[in-house]
Amino acid sequence: MRNTAKITTAVLAAGALTLGLTACGSDKDSASDTSGPLIVAASPVPHAEILDYVKENLAEKAGLDLEVKEFTDYVTPNTATEDGSVGANYFQNQPYLDDFNKKNGTHIVPVVTVHLEPLGLYSSTVKSVDDLKSGATVAVPNDTVNEARALKLLAANGIITLKDGAGTSATPADITKNPKGLKFKELEAAQTPRSLDDVDAAVINGNYAIEADLKPAEDALVLESAKDNPYGNFLAVKEGNEDDPRVKKLAKLLTSDEVKKFIEDKYAGSVIASF
Repeated sequence: MRNTAKITTAVLAAGALTLGLTACGSDKDSASDTSGPLIVAASPVPHAEILDYVKENLAEKAGLDLEVKEFTDYVTPNTATEDGSVGANYFQNQPYLDDFNKKNGTHIVPVVTVHLEPLGLYSSTVKSVDDLKSGATVAVPNDTVNEARALKLLAANGIITLKDGAGTSATPADITKNPKGLKFKELEAAQTPRSLDDVDAAVINGNYAIEADLKPAEDALVLESAKDNPYGNFLAVKEGNEDDPRVKKLAKLLTSDEVKKFIEDKYAGSVIASF
């Protein structure tokens, strides 16, 4: 049975950027009390599921007291880690973290990369990219890194062309060729699966696709390649807490053979172990 505190975007959105969160339910700084449980902020799928597997099957034997808190947005896990409400987080990739730290003045650092969730293009109306009509609307995540990642996915599959040098901050303004005249609807990443009934196609992050009962390996019109992919998801902490013995224990468990098998068996290629 999962022992997980769920925190929704609606409850936390108003205070997400204040760095003074009380919604995490901790009266003390989780990061400074290394004798207490390690509280880890995580997206529900697959991150919290993987952590729950560790908690229920591996943590006790390793002497780790692990507590998992679920967040449904991509902001609060970092602000909660920064202010010490949680001791670590597990939900993001390096380009996203670099952008977040720069924009918010936070000091979050990666500890160990665990898995990749391939980004995919999905549709509830067409079965292939060739079937997208001229002028079709495509939903993309609206945060800087994931929007660029979505556009690069489309470019890698010949759907659009991006100008030379368009990198992790690419926007629709960087499109140089758009043969189908696609229109882009920018949405919060968590909302993209819900947009499928309102748009012709949507680029959806792997975790949100799985939450929406989509199977990336089967349902995506095009899917991101795992080869040389910089978007692996990792365990992260506030700078200075990398040597916390609890964090070291969790990092070792997250990159164990048991966790790799769990990922392979449960997600069948929709989530790929990166260690």
